[in-house]
Amino acid sequence: MTLTVTQSDRALPVYGPYSHAITVGDLIYTSGQIPLDPVSMEVVAGGIKEQAAQALANLRAVLQTAGSDLDRVVKTTVFLVDLADFAGLNEAYVAAFEDHRPARSTVGVSSLPRGVRVEIEAVAVRRLVFPGAPLATR
Repeated sequence: MTLTVTQSDRALPVYGPYSHAITVGDLIYTSGQIPLDPVSMEVVAGGIKEQAAQALANLRAVLQTAGSDLDRVVKTTVFLVDLADFAGLNEAYVAAFEDHRPARSTVGVSSLPRGVRVEIEAVAVRRLVFPGAPLATR
């Protein structure tokens, strides 16, 4: 099976020995995305809701570059500096994912890069297979 490396020019630059995402077959594994604006490279203003929304926008950019999108995410892992931010995270999460509900783990951590409050990684598929139908892309 072939591993395909994804580096998105619409997400944060990679500063280290990792990739934005790796695709194996139809599965895409992303690196964690933090709430930096990819143009200014500054942490977005506001609280957890705004930070989570930017992290999800960065995640979407990586997924789209890899041939997927948020509606094809099967699993996320969210890292929060303060688990009291859970409600604000959920507001941004619902706005980004709408009716789609991927499996999710949320982990409390002591710190994240640049002092951000949240980091989000995902596993997604490139195409959806509908039961009883030939392979279809969406």
